[in-house]
Amino acid sequence: MSTQIVARTYQNLIDGRWVDAADGRTFERISPAHDVVVGRYPSAGVADLERAVAAARRAFDEGPWPMMPGVERARILNRVADAIRADADDLALIEALESGKPVTQARDEIVSSADLWEYAATLCRHTYGDTYNTLGSSMFGMVLREPVGVVGMITPWNFPLLIISQKLPFALAVGCTAVVKPAEITSGTTLRLAQMAQAAGLPDGVLNVITGPGREIGTPMAAHNDIDMISFTGSTDVGRRVIEASSGNLKKVELELGGKNPQLVFADADLDAALDAVVYGVYFNMGECCNSGSRLLVQRSIADEFIARVVERAKTVPVGDPLDPATKVGAIATDDQFNKIVELVDSGRAEGANLLLGGGRMDTERGRFMAPTVFGGVAPTMRIAREEIFGPVLSILTFDTAQEAAHIANSTPYGLSAGSGRAIWTRRWA
Repeated sequence: MSTQIVARTYQNLIDGRWVDAADGRTFERISPAHDVVVGRYPSAGVADLERAVAAARRAFDEGPWPMMPGVERARILNRVADAIRADADDLALIEALESGKPVTQARDEIVSSADLWEYAATLCRHTYGDTYNTLGSSMFGMVLREPVGVVGMITPWNFPLLIISQKLPFALAVGCTAVVKPAEITSGTTLRLAQMAQAAGLPDGVLNVITGPGREIGTPMAAHNDIDMISFTGSTDVGRRVIEASSGNLKKVELELGGKNPQLVFADADLDAALDAVVYGVYFNMGECCNSGSRLLVQRSIADEFIARVVERAKTVPVGDPLDPATKVGAIATDDQFNKIVELVDSGRAEGANLLLGGGRMDTERGRFMAPTVFGGVAPTMRIAREEIFGPVLSILTFDTAQEAAHIANSTPYGLSAGSGRAIWTRRWA
């Protein structure tokens, strides 16, 4: 592509100042599609976390933000939304280079992020309490809704700006302060967002962003006594560790964890519509999506025909350079993630599933690209039917009755979601 790739250098935001890590350590992000450095970041440690938490604590306990009139907080959040829209193309480029996702998909997510900031701004003036005058002639009850305090936010690498925008503006809207740790490999857009918030007038210390390894600062963040709530999006295994670490001060915990989401296609369904949804659902964002439609359950009477159509449609999905507007499936984010996908694909073969398409690394000059993969003949007990692959791999199972379909759909340790926009394809309940 003609776009020139330039490595950007970033700093942490702590108490309104842009600073390096206390010990001077840094790390680099290499584009998973282009094999070149695209970002250089401070590698924060516990000392940086302590400074960030202290700043957020001070900004909440002593600063103007929690007591600021909602209309003033709303103006700041709306200015952030405007800044996101104005810089959408550059933000999308950063995400495409760091995550490997197609730039067109990244831009859609950037625009959706701006919408979330605007929606959160409306809540600044609509945070209501309750009153109760039915408690008797000598008693009156009143409930005030107050900000919880300092919120720690840990975000994943697959939708970096969108997911922080599902958390941060809503906490800010009600007067909370925040310490944010974005995923190590996709920190760029979160730091750019912090720059926008600062320019929009957010007071010093209200938002603090530190970058670095989760194993070094994620667990201490969850355990920190001066953090009143932790919001985490990521793997189920790490989510368990967040719960364990957070127990020290009984902080509030919000988790969004893994998924193994099914789409159920019955014989009477609109098969053309279902086909589009199935292929989109599993290959969107390279399958690196916690609500990826990674399991397809098809009624046995139409299974052969529909599976053949899925395979043929999957063959047409463009895979390649995420900066190419025609690309629909970009690069896999990391070597570790690629190896995990391959390991699960190999387990599918070993357990007797039928590999109908793909199954391996694509032959490219640079980067790591996984061919769109389809397995048929999958049994509910196989690992590829039960474990979150987080890659462009579809596992197809068959059923005869609605009861059997429901049993198979529920035979997973995950409960995040079903389908990708729609879970059940049938006309019987239309």
